[in-house]
Amino acid sequence: MNEQTIFLDQPRGATRPVNAFSTEKPLGRILKELLGLSDEQLAEISRHQAEQGIRFGEAAIALNYARSEDVLWAVAQQFQYHYTPAKSTPSIHAELIVATAPFSDEAEKFRAFRTQLMLGATATSKRPVISVASLDSGDGKTYFAANLATSFSQLGARTLLIDANMRAPRLHSLFGCETDSGLSAALLKGRLHTDDIVGLPYLPNLFVLPAGSIPPNPLELLQRPELARLIDVAQERFDHVIIDTPAASLGADARVITVECSNCLVMTRKGVTRAGALKNFLNDLKRDGPASLAAILNSN
Repeated sequence: MNEQTIFLDQPRGATRPVNAFSTEKPLGRILKELLGLSDEQLAEISRHQAEQGIRFGEAAIALNYARSEDVLWAVAQQFQYHYTPAKSTPSIHAELIVATAPFSDEAEKFRAFRTQLMLGATATSKRPVISVASLDSGDGKTYFAANLATSFSQLGARTLLIDANMRAPRLHSLFGCETDSGLSAALLKGRLHTDDIVGLPYLPNLFVLPAGSIPPNPLELLQRPELARLIDVAQERFDHVIIDTPAASLGADARVITVECSNCLVMTRKGVTRAGALKNFLNDLKRDGPASLAAILNSN
């Protein structure tokens, strides 16, 4: 590894310690911490549970000490399935449906796609890096990348989501992680520093490298050798790496980034994406060399 490439193992804002919640932690204790229940209230719930022959969570709901969504969230924490309702974390955007509505049909589609990617992965010496590209702005590329990364993190795997769209970045607003540090600073300095990466307390296995300050020369920054070194370090430190790229209509950035990735997913939009332009773009990406290339139709 180039000696200039530095990665500190504890990204800013991360809460990686303890799995505060696990199946070893009783549901009552989780609900107590979540809702501020007293020991007397927990004892009353336990008595009602025994008398009625029902689950602890059902007893808590029956006694109006908890709502069904509270119990669902607590059970999810027991099984280390991290998510957060949008209303409980105002900084997180509702577009992150895998985090805010994890039991919805839309979130299930992302889990199914995640499974498809994992089953199709080939064994290599390096962990796969996925770039998400599109022809035009508004094709749903950032939405897809953010939710896919969230779904990987919910497996308990350390996942890094990189915003390489240094022309019109959005990931920082989706995750509520405003910062001047990020990819542009890392490429300029020639190293990846702890302050460049943001850990998310509500999704403890997901880390975001925002685009950072928008530079006047994004393509030139991406064509520096620092990009390849940064991705190499990310592969060593994370189980999954997903990169959101600028739309191809804004420049050649996506092609430059995809050269360094093992997989590329191209978002297309029903009734908008032009077949001829898509074919040319796919041919360009294929020539540049990702091991796996697929187009995804956004029907919205």
